[in-house]
Amino acid sequence: MTTGISLVRENTASMQPPRSLWVSFPLGRPLGKPGDTDFQHGVIRAALNLLERPDGPVLEDYPVDVPVSIADNALACPVSFLRPEQAHDAGSWKDRLLTDLATVMPWYQMSRHRRGRTLVGVAEASPQENMAAIGQLLDDDRLPLDSLKWFKHAVEDLKVLYLEALTAQPGNHDHEQIQKIFWQESVFGAALLQFHERCQQAPDRSVALLARMIVPRQALEAGVVPADSAAQQAFPSPPEER
Repeated sequence: MTTGISLVRENTASMQPPRSLWVSFPLGRPLGKPGDTDFQHGVIRAALNLLERPDGPVLEDYPVDVPVSIADNALACPVSFLRPEQAHDAGSWKDRLLTDLATVMPWYQMSRHRRGRTLVGVAEASPQENMAAIGQLLDDDRLPLDSLKWFKHAVEDLKVLYLEALTAQPGNHDHEQIQKIFWQESVFGAALLQFHERCQQAPDRSVALLARMIVPRQALEAGVVPADSAAQQAFPSPPEER
């Protein structure tokens, strides 16, 4: 005899546990209002009442929503970042980028599971292989002169991966906010800004054009953090979806 509370209805429906109560609350807030014992007891009581159901699986929707003012401000898993001045001690570009990607991957996997699809897959190599190669180019102070097609596809794949991961973060992230987080607070965004600066100075016109392709004008005009002082990103571990 088991019962539980679900925050992601699609996952619960696919797993079909014996009894589950779906609540429309933000991730990390399965009982709704913080500090409101009466409201929380109501949620717990509704979940326990499912034990009276003789047959399953049962997936029932809790009829009460959290007030909008609380839901909008309930970033239960806020993203935290190192301050820009700390990034200088974070190691090589390759190490920083691989660490950055490792912290993003759980959120990307969550997004992919929820959506049932992903737009990542243009590049032939894996995201980890592409990220390591991009970091090595920066560490060696080299431009991708002999592999522009590979580089472009690798960047496109990784940018999509990051943006899909950011959309899985709890909270109301609009497009402008997601772009701001990516370009101003992620190590990968900082790496692309560094490449942009180097490519613009290259005598090869095709490389100079690549700079415009990997960093949009809006990112440059938004007053982004300089690439050499950008912060290393540290996404929190996403909540497990059981």
